[in-house]
Amino acid sequence: MKYPATEKDQTVDAYFGSEVADPFRWLEDDTSEATVAWIEAENKVTHEYLSKIPFRDKIKQRLTALMDYEKIGAPIKKNGKYYFFRNDGLQNQSVLYVKESLDGTPSVVLDPNKLSDDGTVALTDYAFSKNGKYLAYCISRSGSDWNEIFVIDLATGQHTDDHILWSKFGGPSWQGNGFYYSAYDAPEAGKEFSDMNENHTIYYHKLGESQSNDRLVYRNTKEPQRFYFGEVSKDERVLFIYESGADIGNNVYVKDLTQENAEVIQLTEDMSYVYNPIEIIGDKIYFLTNYGAPKYKIMVTDIRQPKLENWKDLVAESESVLTEDVRIIGGMFVLIYEKDASEHAYIYSLEGQMQHKVSLPALGSVNFSGDKDDRETFYVFTSFTFPPTIYKYDLEANESELYMLPKVAFNPEDYETEQVFYPSKDGTKIPMFLTYKKGLQKDGTNPVLLYGYGGFNISLTPGFSTNRLVFLENGGIYAQANLRGGSEYGEEWHQAGIKMNKQNVFDDFIAAAEYLIRENYTNKNKLAIHGGSNGGLLVGAVVNQRPDLFKVAVPAVGVMDMLRYHKFTIGWNWASDYGTSEESKEMFDYLYSYSPLHTIRNDGTAYPAILITTADHDDRVVPAHSFKYAATLQAANTGAAPKLIRIETKAGHGAGKPVSKVLDEYADMYAFIMYNMEIMVNE
Repeated sequence: MKYPATEKDQTVDAYFGSEVADPFRWLEDDTSEATVAWIEAENKVTHEYLSKIPFRDKIKQRLTALMDYEKIGAPIKKNGKYYFFRNDGLQNQSVLYVKESLDGTPSVVLDPNKLSDDGTVALTDYAFSKNGKYLAYCISRSGSDWNEIFVIDLATGQHTDDHILWSKFGGPSWQGNGFYYSAYDAPEAGKEFSDMNENHTIYYHKLGESQSNDRLVYRNTKEPQRFYFGEVSKDERVLFIYESGADIGNNVYVKDLTQENAEVIQLTEDMSYVYNPIEIIGDKIYFLTNYGAPKYKIMVTDIRQPKLENWKDLVAESESVLTEDVRIIGGMFVLIYEKDASEHAYIYSLEGQMQHKVSLPALGSVNFSGDKDDRETFYVFTSFTFPPTIYKYDLEANESELYMLPKVAFNPEDYETEQVFYPSKDGTKIPMFLTYKKGLQKDGTNPVLLYGYGGFNISLTPGFSTNRLVFLENGGIYAQANLRGGSEYGEEWHQAGIKMNKQNVFDDFIAAAEYLIRENYTNKNKLAIHGGSNGGLLVGAVVNQRPDLFKVAVPAVGVMDMLRYHKFTIGWNWASDYGTSEESKEMFDYLYSYSPLHTIRNDGTAYPAILITTADHDDRVVPAHSFKYAATLQAANTGAAPKLIRIETKAGHGAGKPVSKVLDEYADMYAFIMYNMEIMVNE
């Protein structure tokens, strides 16, 4: 491969007596002419390589055919009407519709596809006013985390004049004739997607007024690097304020909205725990928390005595993990428990007594919709070979009725999923799902795509994606490993994969690959790995540690510079999982020992083929991580396999990406993987 020449400078940083060179520091300036020219040169090399893969277009055609099916979201009942999202198949963004009844004729409420010519404006959040007259909604442009807020008069379908700029991480929550939202001060021009975000602020916007008149509700200038967002209780009596960003949990505050100039009262004081208000019913506030319960429980208190010291256990901690998706629907708790990385649903009374277990079609993931006063509810169930399917559920009779079954152009009966448990380096048993065609022979020759994340208390449960089907149809195995650092087994599982325990995550992933080879599913020449964001960090780290183990690696939007990640946008928020290079010599040494950017070998060791993916508007994990990582890889002596970077334009960290860009990205990814594995692609 002939890569673009990337200029080096003499930048050196000092950390506790150690000097660390950063010769590609200039690539952190993502809007400079030099960086823009470098991006163009890198994309040219990458696209020339991908365009020469003889079956790339065939993969794109098959991905398109598989994606082209009607997708409908579960109905949301508001003021007697049913709202739902629908995508006819290949629309870049899903459209919000409304029906007067379940069998009524739908009409369009909001079509995000009309907000841009190329589908790069996405709907990111929305909220209905309590009286049902208005819909406030958020959009992001080109995948950025920055949001704009608009309002629709639902009676006329017309937009009001309300328009909010620079909102981020805290969408609209209605009270009366307006709503609360969170925002930052307007950033410096040209630095919107890279500069650090500080002083998160909650405002109240009254309909019909200018944003400049919005009332400042809460700002804590003593803690500029924290998040604050507000949520109004369904009865509009209380504003809950969440504070996070200093540890792995959050604090919660309340403000009485029935009293003029009521003070904000702090309920909790330890952000090493999660405290999430569920609902107010009468004078009782229900909370989900892991305070004294690593696998979570439900607590309750009187609204007149809301501080933590007065909370009482209602639903005790279980052997399974109670997920954060707790709802009160029709006067009952709907609780989702996670066991061995799959979800199970239960109905509990408000007194904390279990009433029913919901019978689900298979091992998978489930999500309910509905409010506390609804007598009907819906849930969406999905698994690896089970497209998202909507069921109508009767809470009292404990009966499910099929409401909507998507029609995907594949036969799920041709595939199967098994769950295995393998030992990591220290003997810990790690669960992993394997999906493949029925009749698979364990002869050590099957191509495998191994995916992982392992961080931030995020669990990987079964889910459906048409993008994987091309790989499965061509004899591939999709392997999803449930690494430490996630929430699969509660807070202890999370803690076992963060800060000075982060190497456990890499060991778990490496052990997954070794298991797949040892058990004759595959061999190292048929093994690809993929992960995004924190998963991109995972892929970068394990490639440096075990370059001999993989044939192909695809790190997506990864955190690659572990010494400087906290200096961009909201990177400081990840310190609870990672620690920082500045807090101690011990932490610096540990981060430096695995940082993907800093541990690339340069001694002739043969690396796998690597396709790095990022996007120019990613203001979550800024693209400078991937830029510097790619430049360092290309400059190092790591063998003849390609080391390419694919830089998407008008896109961000991933959320809201238009279908057209998704199809192009996955066509490139699977073409790269299968070409370097020498897989014959079927018609």
